[in-house]
Amino acid sequence: MIDTRDDAQDVRPITVLVVDDHDLFRTGLRRLLEGEGLNVVGDERDGELAVRATARLEPQVVVMDVSMPGMSGIEVTRRILEFSPSTAVLMLTISDDDETVLDAVLAGASGYLLKTAGLAEIVRAIRAVAAGQSVVAPEVAGSLLARLRRHGPPDAPPSQFADVSPRELDVLRLVVDGHDNSEIGRRLHLSAGTVKHHVSSNLLKLGVENRIQAAVLAVRLGLVEQEPSRN
Repeated sequence: MIDTRDDAQDVRPITVLVVDDHDLFRTGLRRLLEGEGLNVVGDERDGELAVRATARLEPQVVVMDVSMPGMSGIEVTRRILEFSPSTAVLMLTISDDDETVLDAVLAGASGYLLKTAGLAEIVRAIRAVAAGQSVVAPEVAGSLLARLRRHGPPDAPPSQFADVSPRELDVLRLVVDGHDNSEIGRRLHLSAGTVKHHVSSNLLKLGVENRIQAAVLAVRLGLVEQEPSRN
């Protein structure tokens, strides 16, 4: 699921910090990303070092494993976003466990990919989250939202969501279904600017920071229902 905000992209190379406790994978990924024109400003082997490096280097994107010795990638995400909310965290991991994916999203991760992803997919995801988009691997996106539908009664929606407009709800449904801004605009016959305004309003009313969190919370609250998977 890749969601577009249609923001203008900076012409400078995207700055990236790579965090993984496996030395061979980490250094290999760094070289590959540099070969794709990304500016890898550092690489770290554990969460504590990642927090310090992020504070020092201020990367646009942190590409990080979930499971690491000591501080997990999920806790690192929370720590990073406390002092650097503009930094996007892209989880790159072997774990496709629903609980882990959900915890990462709720911690504020902008993306979640599996290590089986190809280089081109990883690079696209880095560019996407750097531009304010959200990315979830197709292998886990459907099960994540299905789990939210199945488990637990919906919580009460935030009070500020009471004044949501019908059009904002239409947009939110399409965000949950994984459509980007251009596709939402095409389906609803809206301009890119209007779609972006409605998406921003939904984020504000839901009290979330990115579109993955908005999709998760919308399903959890029962505000919208996702189409059942046809796979």
